[in-house]
Amino acid sequence: MTSPPPAPDAETDPADTGTPAAEAGTGTPAAEADAGTPAAEAEAAAPDTGTAAPGAGGARSRAPRVALAAALLCGAVGAALALVAAGQTWSESSAAFAQGTVPVSAEGGDVTGLPSALALVGLAALVAVFAVRRLGRYLVAGLLTVCGGAVMAAALLGADDTAPLTEQAAKTSGLTDSGIGAVDVTAWPYVSAAGGALLLLAGLLALRYGRTWPSMSGSARYERVPLRQRATRAQRVDPDRPEDLWKAMDRGEDPTHGTA
Repeated sequence: MTSPPPAPDAETDPADTGTPAAEAGTGTPAAEADAGTPAAEAEAAAPDTGTAAPGAGGARSRAPRVALAAALLCGAVGAALALVAAGQTWSESSAAFAQGTVPVSAEGGDVTGLPSALALVGLAALVAVFAVRRLGRYLVAGLLTVCGGAVMAAALLGADDTAPLTEQAAKTSGLTDSGIGAVDVTAWPYVSAAGGALLLLAGLLALRYGRTWPSMSGSARYERVPLRQRATRAQRVDPDRPEDLWKAMDRGEDPTHGTA
């Protein structure tokens, strides 16, 4: 009589896929740690870095336009202040005459003519910034800066100048050695100096951002185009489309030519 064959050992069965060793391969701490690696964190943070760059680039692209508007405003207002202040009373005093005193005053043009003259030069330089390019633009911007600083210096020095009052007192009294009393300085010299400061600021902005500003010499709108070249690039104009008519006039063409 033979004994039954022994039952197969469960620990040595190669088809057994539910062992703890096989299950441990999918949930081990090493596999979970892969999700927290620096590479995975960098991939998760990548979209955040891509959204910040356009905003910074937009701010940089707006800076030249803001500087252009500020330079034009500062230059125009600064020149206007210097020119207006030149015709106002800068200082007042009194001169002795016939047992009494008479008031005397001096205008900005009597004290010094530099602020008004330099303001006109600075205003012309501000306009010329857009007519030149490259090195010429830096030279014109430097001239604008120098004019602004010179207007400031001339106005501040003129505020303490009493020679025009002494000359006015001599004309009033008829005495060459006629003295003057206490001198009262008005606010107009300092208004002129403020105009010079604005011109100086406009020049500094032109030096810093002028290379990115538009130029009249580099635009086709301000360049003369030969008639032969205009004829070669003439485009068909549709009379039923008003925008085509306006574009043709902008190009210097006759919008009615060839439309009949």
